[in-house]
Amino acid sequence: MSQQPYYLQAGTFAQRMNGVVGWLARHGVSLLGSAEMSVRGRTSGRMQRIPVNPHHHGGERYLVSARGHSQWVRNMRVAGGGELKVGRKVHTFTAAEIADDAQKVRILRAYLKRWGWEVNQYFQGVTVKSTDAELLAACPDHPVFRITVEG
Repeated sequence: MSQQPYYLQAGTFAQRMNGVVGWLARHGVSLLGSAEMSVRGRTSGRMQRIPVNPHHHGGERYLVSARGHSQWVRNMRVAGGGELKVGRKVHTFTAAEIADDAQKVRILRAYLKRWGWEVNQYFQGVTVKSTDAELLAACPDHPVFRITVEG
């Protein structure tokens, strides 16, 4: 019996907000560090766009999927990278997925500290104040990628 990976699909309001935030990023307006990410679709081959909040922690940059194993996560696993865009600035990056371990717990805790006000609802009761064990248990539901910007 296989269990489906956690994924909370965006509702109509969230899709509209993503559209607005993405449009703003494409036109040079970053809300609290947001950017528009493009990643090649694993089946279509076309670039798929979504607004993201690149997270800085310990001198590295990360992308965290608060909603779980979303389409962009599945595409990233195949593509191995993509582009971040704010206005005319486009940064190509490679991505490596982080294992479900103590390092990922630290990254998620820092992410929740910074972005919890926006994403706590997707973490099924796990917050910045949760124990390391609770965060570790949540790790499989929230993929994290270390991104390395080229150039």
